[in-house]
Parts: sequence; structure tokens; C-alpha cells
Amino acid sequence: MLTAAPIEMTYTAEAPVAVLWQEILCQQNRKLHNFIRKRVANREDVEDIAQMTCVEVLRNSHKFLGASRPETWLFGIAANLIRNYYKTHQNRFLFDSISEDNAPDLIQECDPSDIIANDQLLSVMAASIDRLPEETRRMLTILVERNGSYQDVATSLNIPLGTVKSRLSRVRESLKSTIS
Repeated sequence: MLTAAPIEMTYTAEAPVAVLWQEILCQQNRKLHNFIRKRVANREDVEDIAQMTCVEVLRNSHKFLGASRPETWLFGIAANLIRNYYKTHQNRFLFDSISEDNAPDLIQECDPSDIIANDQLLSVMAASIDRLPEETRRMLTILVERNGSYQDVATSLNIPLGTVKSRLSRVRESLKSTIS
């Protein structure tokens, strides 16, 4: 738990700004946890990211220039840590499933109309992808499921890199028009 808050002086181009970082962290604690919980299902990871956010805010408070509200800066750090979390754990999420522990959190945060709309969108996208030519589906498989690069696709399918880029560009536009 955070205790008495020393004043951290932060300077902007105009004037020094007194920021009570520990007070802001205490005030925003519940919002911060909810922000992270909406983006990360595992409770332990939510706690870890929230703690890392607080540590990073306090460690880097001297870098705060006052160009935004301190709360905005706090949530920006949290968003960056969440992004880094998914980058470093991406293989783990290929096999994640909903457990009894995280199901109530997921259900509680969902609006039924959003669930229906997302399910319909997913169905449309899946059907559109199924209608693509086999070679294009293989390109998407290499990119998405194997986390490959354009160069990996070109090498695997023995086609020029420019061809891969142009085909994927056309596919992206086609899929976008499908959902519009």
C-alpha cells in the first residue's frame, strides 16, 4: 500500500508542476486495475502489470513533462506494459482457454449486444477467409498462425516478396470491404 506522498517537482517549458505521484496512484488504483483487467484475463498478470505500472511511474516521474494530465501519463505507461506483456507472451495465448477463474470477469465486462455483433463479424470474416484461394489462405496461415514475416511467406511459397505484398494488400482491402 502506498503511504505518505513526497512531492515530486516536475518541470515544463512554462513552469514547475508539483505532482503528488503516490496520491495519484492511490486515487487511480481501482481504475488502473479495471483498465488492465479489461485487457488481460489472468488475475496474477493483472496484479503484476499494475505493480509494474506503479514502479515505472515512480521510477520515471522525473521524465513527466506536464504535456498531459498525470493520469493520462499513468494509463499510457500501463498500456505500454500491456503491449509488452502480449509481445513477450504471445505463444502462451495460442493455447489459453477460459477457466472458471477468469470467466466471471469476462462475462461481467461484456455487453450482450457487443457479443452478438462480434460473433456476427467473426462469422462473416471466417466465411470470407474460407472463400479465399488456397494459396492466399496459406499466406495468412504463415503470417498469423506461425507469426511469420512477408519474407517467410515468399520463401515458403516460392514467390517474389512484391507479389506477397500486393496479394496481401488486395486481401486486406477485400476483407475490409466485406465488413463495411
